[in-house]
Amino acid sequence: MDPHLAAYLAFTTILVLTPGSVAAGVVRNVLDGGRRQGMAAALGAAAGNTTYAAVSGLGLAAVFARAPSAFLLLRVAGTAYLAWLGVKSLRAAWRHTPGRLPGGLERAGTSKATSAPATGFTQGFANNLVNPAVATFYLAVVPSFLADSTTLSPRYLLYAILHVTMAFTYHTGWVWGLHSMRTFWARPATRRLLETLTGFALLALAWRLTR
Repeated sequence: MDPHLAAYLAFTTILVLTPGSVAAGVVRNVLDGGRRQGMAAALGAAAGNTTYAAVSGLGLAAVFARAPSAFLLLRVAGTAYLAWLGVKSLRAAWRHTPGRLPGGLERAGTSKATSAPATGFTQGFANNLVNPAVATFYLAVVPSFLADSTTLSPRYLLYAILHVTMAFTYHTGWVWGLHSMRTFWARPATRRLLETLTGFALLALAWRLTR
């Protein structure tokens, strides 16, 4: 295997498997709207990654180089968005009806609450779009593995496809993992604990962006 490709796969695998704001957002959407909303969030995150891959390939680095304040604005927007999701998750932890899960996570014979895929997709997309980590990945990390290639080369396209696919697979795993354990998550205390942890995780990630 090409050593540059092998190194990229190893680095990207570690990066993708490290829980972050996007994974927390997917989990939050599963808890909020069930499997369909969670899958929509995963698709939205994939669309966000694809958008960054495209605009970075077309010269986003040059834009940030000429206007450093643009990247600062991105960090501020990302911080505010993650903080908002964190607070929303903490509020939801104590406002849901005990013993019930929405959408696809409901147990047979319980409420037929509908999910909101559009909400999940929008949140997943926005979460990645205002995520400085994703911007940095495509602006700095991917080019470092290109050797003599450019961001408009077939190799860059391959790297982008690999990252988008790996991240989507990982987020899908979260969705189906939570769904397969829906009986366990139906316990009021368990669900409140997970939503509380998700909320604090999002707030911690928002705080980290301010440093």
